[in-house]
Amino acid sequence: MPEKRKVLVCQGTGCISGGAAESLALLQEEITKLDLGESVQLKPTGCHGFCQRGPLVVVEPEGIFYSKVGPDDVAEVAQSLLPEGKIAERLLYRDPVTDEVLTYHHDIPFYNKQKRVVLGKCGNIDPEKIDDYINAGGYEGLRKALTEMSREAVIEEIKKSGLRGLGGAGFPAGRKWEACYQAPGEEKYVICNGDEGDPGAFQDRSVMEGDPHAVLEGMIIAAYAVGAKRGFIYVRAEYPLAVKRLRTAISQAKARGFLGKKILGAGFNFAIELFQGAGAFVCGESTALVLSIEGRRGMPKAMPRPRTTEVGLWDKPTLLNNVKTYACVAPIIQKGASWFNGIGTEKSRGTAVFALTGKINNCGLIEVPMGVTFREIIYDIGGGIPEGKKFKAVQTGGPSGGCLPADYLDMAIDFDSLSETGSIMGSGGIVVMDEGTCMVDVARYFLDFTQRESCGQCVPCRLGTKQMFEILDAITKGQGQPEDLEVLLEIGEAVTNTSLCALGKTAANPVLTTLRFFRDEYETHIKEKRCPAGVCHMPEGETEANAS
Repeated sequence: MPEKRKVLVCQGTGCISGGAAESLALLQEEITKLDLGESVQLKPTGCHGFCQRGPLVVVEPEGIFYSKVGPDDVAEVAQSLLPEGKIAERLLYRDPVTDEVLTYHHDIPFYNKQKRVVLGKCGNIDPEKIDDYINAGGYEGLRKALTEMSREAVIEEIKKSGLRGLGGAGFPAGRKWEACYQAPGEEKYVICNGDEGDPGAFQDRSVMEGDPHAVLEGMIIAAYAVGAKRGFIYVRAEYPLAVKRLRTAISQAKARGFLGKKILGAGFNFAIELFQGAGAFVCGESTALVLSIEGRRGMPKAMPRPRTTEVGLWDKPTLLNNVKTYACVAPIIQKGASWFNGIGTEKSRGTAVFALTGKINNCGLIEVPMGVTFREIIYDIGGGIPEGKKFKAVQTGGPSGGCLPADYLDMAIDFDSLSETGSIMGSGGIVVMDEGTCMVDVARYFLDFTQRESCGQCVPCRLGTKQMFEILDAITKGQGQPEDLEVLLEIGEAVTNTSLCALGKTAANPVLTTLRFFRDEYETHIKEKRCPAGVCHMPEGETEANAS
C-alpha cells in the first residue's frame, strides 16, 4: 500500500491569526467529502518559519509549498490532492528577486539556505502528539544519556560540543552545567527561560509552540547531568498557545515515563512545572526570573553576588538556560559533540535562530550556521529590500542591540564579532532598515521601550534611560541643541558602565551605535531642523540653514 501523502498545515500563532485554524477545519471537511482519507493524512504543525507568506500548507513527500492559504482557497488545495488533481499554481511562492514561481519548499532560498537544528522538527510534526516527536527521533537522546552515559559524561559531551547559551549572553553551556553539578547540596533545580520580551522576537515562542518535547527532553537530560529533581519553565502569560502545548507535552511525557519517578527505569526522578510570567522584560535576567518564581518582585540582585549555579532558586544551586539552548541538547547527545562542533565558527559553534523582520521581502523565523553574513541573510534568505530601495542598516539583539551600516554586510555573525561592533547577539532579533528609516527615531523607539521596562532599582538605568529618551525625543521634534550629542554619549557610557544588570548595561547600545555610524543624521536634525528620511515631524517655518 503506497504511503499516505501528508498535508502539513501550520498552526503557529502567526498563521492562526491569518485564519489557519479555520482553514484546517475546512480542509478536513473537503478531504472527507472527496473521500481522500485513505490516501491523505492531514497534520497540524507548529511554525514553518516563513511567516511573511502565511498561512502555509505543505504537501509531502513532494514538498509542494502553498502560501497565503485562506479559507476561500481550501477547496482548491483539496482538489489538488486528487489522483488526477493539478497543483494550485496561484498559491505557489513567487520569488521577489527573479519573479520565478517555485513549486517546492526545498527550492525556495528562504528554506534551502538554512541549517535547522533547533527548528529541525518545527513544521514537520504535530506538537500535540508525542508519537510524532518519538517517530522523528525524539527522546532517543534522553534514552542514550540515562542508559549509556554517566552524569559526568553528559556534561563533558556538552562541553565538547561548544554549545553556548542562546538566550543572548553566549556563556558556554557545558561550563555552567559543570558548575551546577559541582555545587554542594542535594536539592537542585533546572529552569528554562522562556521569558521572551524583545519587540518583534518570537523564536522561543515558536519553539515552545511547535516542538515542546524538544525543550522538555533537553531539560530532563540537563537535570540528570546536574542532579536536579525539579524544574520550571518560565513562560510569558501572553503566550497562551505555548502554555497550552507545553502543558499537553508535560502530561504526555509523564504518561510515557519520560517525566516523573524512575524515568526509563533508570532510578532518576524529575518533574517539570510551568510558571507564567507577567510580561516584565527585566525578568529575562536570571536573578530577577528566580525571584519572580519565588513569588517576589522580579528585580536583579546587586553585584557582587554568587552565580545562580551556586545560589539560585530558594537559595539552592540552579541551572538556568534558554528555550533554544535546551532544544539543542538532545541532538547533541544523540548525534555526538563532534557533529554539533562541526557547525558554525571556532568560537561560536552550532546555529543561530533569528526573527528576521523589518524592511525585507521575506520576513520570518530562520536558523543559520554561526558565521553566516548579514548579506546572505538579507539578500539570499530574506529576498532583499522591497520596492528596490537601498539597504541602510541592520539592528540585532532587540532593544539592547546596536544598529550597523552597510559596511558590515559581509561580517561573519557570531557572539564575539557582534560584541566587537557595539551590538549583541541577544535573543536573536534582526531588524532590516531601508533608506526611508530615520536612525534617530529608531534610537528613540528602543529607548522608549527600555526606559519603560527598567525595574527602577538602580539610578543609572532608571534616570539615565529616561534622560536619553527625553533628549532623543526633543531632537526628533526639532528642539535639539548641538551639545546634546556629547551629553548623549556621556550618559550612555555612564549607564553602560554603572548599571546593575544587563538591561541597563546594554540599553544605550542603540544610541551609541547610531551616533557612531549615523552621526550626520543627528546633526541634520539639530542644525537644519529637518529629518533626512522624512519620518520625524519637525516644526514648520525656516530651518537654521535657511535663516542663516
